[in-house]
Amino acid sequence: MRRARRTKILATLGPASDNPEMVESLFKAGADVFRLNMSHLPREKLKERVEMIRGIEAKYKRPIAILADLQGPKLRVGAFENDSATLVKGQSFVLDDDMAPGTSERVNLPHPEILSSLEPGHTVLVDDGKLRLRVKSVKPGFAVTSVEVAGKISNRKGVSLPDTVIPVAAMTEKDRSDLEAALDAGVDWIALSFVQRPEDVAEVKKVARGRALVMSKLEKPQAIARLDEIMEISDAVMVARGDLGVEMPLEKVPGIQKRIIRAARRLGKPVVVATQMLESMITAPVPTRAEVSDVATAVYDGADAVMLSAESASGQYPIEAVATMNRIAEEVEQDQSYWSIVKTQDAEPEATGSDAIAAGAHQIAETLHLKTMAAWTSSGATAFRLARERPNATVIALTPNIHTARRLALVWGTHPIRTKDASDIDDMAFRACKFAVREGFSEVGDRIIIVAGVPFGTPGATNMVRIAFVNSEHAAKA
Repeated sequence: MRRARRTKILATLGPASDNPEMVESLFKAGADVFRLNMSHLPREKLKERVEMIRGIEAKYKRPIAILADLQGPKLRVGAFENDSATLVKGQSFVLDDDMAPGTSERVNLPHPEILSSLEPGHTVLVDDGKLRLRVKSVKPGFAVTSVEVAGKISNRKGVSLPDTVIPVAAMTEKDRSDLEAALDAGVDWIALSFVQRPEDVAEVKKVARGRALVMSKLEKPQAIARLDEIMEISDAVMVARGDLGVEMPLEKVPGIQKRIIRAARRLGKPVVVATQMLESMITAPVPTRAEVSDVATAVYDGADAVMLSAESASGQYPIEAVATMNRIAEEVEQDQSYWSIVKTQDAEPEATGSDAIAAGAHQIAETLHLKTMAAWTSSGATAFRLARERPNATVIALTPNIHTARRLALVWGTHPIRTKDASDIDDMAFRACKFAVREGFSEVGDRIIIVAGVPFGTPGATNMVRIAFVNSEHAAKA
């Protein structure tokens, strides 16, 4: 199941893809990572979904990454007397702590932490920005707003606060329970929604204790304002363009996307571009030209992965959506301008031994036009560093740790393989060549470059580069 592309595909599972046959078809069509959306997946069904994916993993002997996406705090207005009300531009509208049904003049906002955090001038967006309110005054228990964008407001519509830092953690009690269930089920990545500050990420990492890596979803202006701090503590990031496009001007989102991708590249951390990538394929068998360009742009920018949400979770054409994304990524990566664009974003290596080794191995591979780089890695750090260089060679990540192999399924250009650790330097070179042939990346007569750490099995000890020739003995053992 080797892929003819380096960019990975992340597919969300849902009602349209909740059986083994469909998930297997999505995997065969190109999905490398499966997302379980805890906003919609009952906790008691989580383990069943994970086991279903692990069954496919065992059948194809290919590591598959599983991402559990926590719901995060959902801010909503209360209910209305007649289920809805119509607001007029310029009128006053009150958000309060009164539990009585709402009217065209007021509604309950069952989040006291919001009412205490609002300030005059702050914007309140309702129903994905379809209504916009501006705070005029705040008193204990209520806030008076002016309606700037009018329309119909109905029961329990979502609330977004682009100007307000809410003094609540990104994890709710539901998220805590979901997180423990996800960790117990053995997922590989945890996506944290509505991150505002680095402390939000630290809280999840404290609970995870390395059992899964943490991906921060960047979807709030507050997160963009503290981007460097959040990216530093995160294991990966997601450009969650849905809420980001609600809370920030739409025209700013493309620039923010590029900024996040470049920052992630600089830090050597995976970055996923998500939301509405092939949205029209929810109901149509082919995407729009604009959607194709959108996916292509993320691939040209060097994103580690592109994500499908409703397209694969509840759409009418989930397999076609994955296959289409697969074809787009393959075509872009074969374009003659692809590498020149990717190389413009190369970052200077940090002053560490691991970075120096990775940069040196990349330079050797480029100079000798090598097709394959083999990284012996226990924690995955060596493969992460090599992928950061965006080499024009496949990175075969050889690891004795199945958890590491699965996590690396998300990483650009990386082909993870679980195998026993090398016993010595000769074994390291022999088996690296053997796997390169077996997986179809090298042939007899080729050279490959091998990166490892001595002593073997020591995390973070990357200190060796070796060039090896693939011979007939490697092919015979493959």
